[in-house]
Amino acid sequence: MQRLPAEWEPQAAIMLTWPHPGTDWARQLDAVERVYQRLVQLIGRDQEVLIVCRDAPHRAAIQAQLPASSVARIRFAIAPSNDTWARDHGPISVIDGASGQRCLIDFRFDGWGGKYPAALDDRITATVFAGDECLESSALVLEGGAIESDGAGSLLAVRRTLVDPQRNPGWSQAAIEDELRIRLGIERFLWLEHGQLSGDDTDGHIDTLARFCDARTIGYAASSDPADADHPALEQLAAELRRLRQRNGEPYRLVALPQPAPIHDDDGQRLPAGYANFLITNRSVLVPVYADPADAIACERLASCFPGRRIEPVDCRPLIRQGGSLHCITMQLAANR
Repeated sequence: MQRLPAEWEPQAAIMLTWPHPGTDWARQLDAVERVYQRLVQLIGRDQEVLIVCRDAPHRAAIQAQLPASSVARIRFAIAPSNDTWARDHGPISVIDGASGQRCLIDFRFDGWGGKYPAALDDRITATVFAGDECLESSALVLEGGAIESDGAGSLLAVRRTLVDPQRNPGWSQAAIEDELRIRLGIERFLWLEHGQLSGDDTDGHIDTLARFCDARTIGYAASSDPADADHPALEQLAAELRRLRQRNGEPYRLVALPQPAPIHDDDGQRLPAGYANFLITNRSVLVPVYADPADAIACERLASCFPGRRIEPVDCRPLIRQGGSLHCITMQLAANR
């Protein structure tokens, strides 16, 4: 039986789909590429980085940006792309329970229910991993940012990001759960109804709201300001999380991650900045920060959740301009066991 590992389990690589002038990053390409360069440096300390380039000239341009010392930990692949949200168009890794071998699942990606063009992104996994020893495809639309795993058969998700007539017309909740049992080995579904950050185009991806830090700990986006527009939804989220139970019937240990002060785009629209969008690598936790006093609090609380891992703040103000953050642009590839 296949099993969806937790993010803190051993990884072979982290996948990045690099921005280019044909993406929404065009007007701030230099700033966002500096974030990607920083990620290559930090991830490369712990494991391989897989960089997806749009074409050969793009690859050459990326190589020119990176120090020669980092090349040994980088693997390049070519695939045309609409955008760079690797968490949602990248493959989902599962581990075969008998052999310990990794298999990749290529779920569909439709631009979060048809909100944005995604035909090229939907083909990235099939293109990049065509020669992989085990690659399976599913007709289900599933974005990696929509699901959280404890590595032991429990899946945490906001129901509307999967059970959605825009993403999965004709799929009942029962049919979706059956597909996830088969593909990912899910045994327990921890469905949430609440939680949403202003400016979030994903309809409430779990990786912006609540994350497993270990099998009994969940870090979650929390609001302490009743006047904040996101406060009611985040309070409802917290109440739902308090009602969840582990397999042994015990409540989860809940770690509140503060909200940074609101960040707005040039049109005055609030952006979905938060700290739950952290990335776990083999030896580190990369934390999105926003030049806000709450950055230090979030890093301190996450450090308590991940003893033995380095906490690495990454300035994600350029990323949040397009409505996503650190976890959204990355996808881990599990290691064989």
